[in-house]
Amino acid sequence: MEQEHQIARIYYTIGEVADMFKVNTSLIRFWEKEFDIIQPKKNKKGNRLFTQKDVDNFHLIYNLVKERGYTLKGAREKLKKNPEDTLKEYEIIRSLNKIENFLIDVKKHLEP
Repeated sequence: MEQEHQIARIYYTIGEVADMFKVNTSLIRFWEKEFDIIQPKKNKKGNRLFTQKDVDNFHLIYNLVKERGYTLKGAREKLKKNPEDTLKEYEIIRSLNKIENFLIDVKKHLEP
C-alpha cells in the first residue's frame, strides 16, 4: 500500500508536477494557461514553482478531464460555477478509490 506520509514541500518544479501525473510538462503549461486556478510563482530565471494548492488544483483538473471525460471548457465551467461541490466530489472519489485498493489488497492476502 502507498504511504501518504511525506514531507510537505513549499514548491514543486514543473517536472515534478508532470511526474506526479505522468504527463508531459507541456500539458502542465497548457493547463496553467487554460485554468486560472493554477497560479505558479516564478523565480528569477522564470521557472515555474507550484505550491501544494496548485498541485491540489491539478488533481481536480486531472480528475475532471482525464478520468471523468470532461472537455476543457466543461471542466472550466464546473470549477467556476461550483468549486466546492467539485472538490467534494473529487474527495469522495478519492476516498472510494482508497477503499477499493484496500479491499483488493485484503482479497489478495485472503486468496490461497
